[in-house]
Amino acid sequence: MRKICKIQAGVIPGYSLFPLILALFFNTAVYEGARMIAGKWYHYNMESSLDHILPFWPPAISVYLGCYLFWTVNYILIARQEREAVYQFFWSDFLSRIICLFFFLLIPTTNIRPYVAVDGFWNRAILWLYSADAADNLFPSIHCLVSWLCYIGIRKSRNIPLWYKVFSLVMALMVCGSTLLTKQHVVADVIGGVLLAEVCIYIGRRKGVPRFYKRLLFLKEGREADA
Repeated sequence: MRKICKIQAGVIPGYSLFPLILALFFNTAVYEGARMIAGKWYHYNMESSLDHILPFWPPAISVYLGCYLFWTVNYILIARQEREAVYQFFWSDFLSRIICLFFFLLIPTTNIRPYVAVDGFWNRAILWLYSADAADNLFPSIHCLVSWLCYIGIRKSRNIPLWYKVFSLVMALMVCGSTLLTKQHVVADVIGGVLLAEVCIYIGRRKGVPRFYKRLLFLKEGREADA
């Protein structure tokens, strides 16, 4: 047990553990909470002519679902940065979900999913996805938001090799593409998710970390205990 604790402490610093847990909890609370509140409200369709041109390609679900591993790795890498950088990133992450909740309730959105034949592995995977995830909470796309945060969260890090930064950029772009090719999202959702990530990171790094967010971490400004 002691060896396990030592390994865990080495992977994720103590000061990053609660921000990580809070990020996961708050993301789930926003996504499911908005669905519970606005599930029966009128939903707007933001599909454009470009969305009608883009093909439906079921194998793209491999990227759409596989990105969860990408998110896990990058959030851990970000959590291993210096304390202030960690707090700035996770404050930006927290702010992005507040804004998402605002849009999910102010402008509930949906889209029209294609007919999918019940044959073939990828088709069955898509049908499972559609049954598990309703066509709501679309704008902005949390899939695109989180994937872009994973990239820009390490974009300026000196401890991350260039090849992995390039990989993260490519992976984030692939995830954005997968949301369109699986018809889970429309172009407006993708643009909204990417722009929201950039705006929130900019605000988080310009304004520092608000006191109320530090209180959520059970910390007092200027008196954080080193883990």
